[in-house]
Amino acid sequence: MDLQLANKTALVTGSTAGIGLAIAKRLAAERAHVAIVGRSQSKLDEAFAAVVEAASPDAKSGVRAILADAGTAEGAAVLAAEIPTVDILINNLGIYESKPFADISDADWRRFFEINVLGGARLARQYFPGMLERNWGRIIFVASDSALVIPPDMIHYGMTKTAQLAISRGLAGLTKGTKVTVNSILPGSTRSEGIVDFLKSVVSNPDASPEDMEAEFFQKERPTSLIQRMIEPEEIANLAAYVASPLSAATNGAALRVDGGITPTIA
Repeated sequence: MDLQLANKTALVTGSTAGIGLAIAKRLAAERAHVAIVGRSQSKLDEAFAAVVEAASPDAKSGVRAILADAGTAEGAAVLAAEIPTVDILINNLGIYESKPFADISDADWRRFFEINVLGGARLARQYFPGMLERNWGRIIFVASDSALVIPPDMIHYGMTKTAQLAISRGLAGLTKGTKVTVNSILPGSTRSEGIVDFLKSVVSNPDASPEDMEAEFFQKERPTSLIQRMIEPEEIANLAAYVASPLSAATNGAALRVDGGITPTIA
C-alpha cells in the first residue's frame, strides 16, 4: 500500500532509539523527508545511518539529523531554526520510571511534565499554525496505555500521558473544516533500549533472564494484556505511519490504541 507520503516533511522527536527510531525509519521507507532529533551526537549518527539505510532510494537525501534537546525551550528554538515548517510532527519524546508515589518529589513532577507534556506542546504551538495556513498537516502524540490505566507505580508518568490526550483532543478541535488532523496513539509496554533495566526495577528477581522478567512483568504488572508480551517498536510505527498519511484523513481527535489489548474497556 502506498501511504502517499512522498516529499512530506516529518519531524520525529525521541528518534535515536525505540519507537521514535522505528517511526522515523517507517516514514523514510514511505518516501517522506525525515528529520530526527537527539541529544547525543554518537547516538544521533547511528540513528541517522539506520534511517538512511531504511529510506526509499528517492528519500535518502531528505533524511536530516538535528542535535537538540526537544524537551526544552532551547531545543525547540534550535528545531525552529533548522526546520521552520513540517508537514508531520511526531511528538514521541518521553521519559518513564517506576517509583513509589510517596517518593515522587516536586522536582520529579516538574521534570516529567516539562519533558513529556511541555516538550510536545511547544513543538505543536510552533508548527500547528503553519499547518492550518497550508491546509494540511499531521500532529501525532505518542502517549501510552498508561494515560487510561494509570500504573500505581508510575503515577507521575501516567499523569503526563493523560495530559497529552487532552492537548491532542483540544488541538483537533481547532482543525475543524481543514485537512489538518491531530491524534494520539497509545502504545502498551514496548521493547526498547532501556526495557531490561526497567524490568529489573519492578520484578522480584533482577538477575533472572530477560525472558523470565518479561513473563513475570506481564503476569503481575500487566495481567490484562491480551498478547502477554512486549510490543515491538515496528508495530507502533506501522500505525503511526498510517495516521501520518493522507489515507487517514477521516481520523481526527482520536486516541488510537496499539497496546496489546491491555485496556479492559470499550471506551
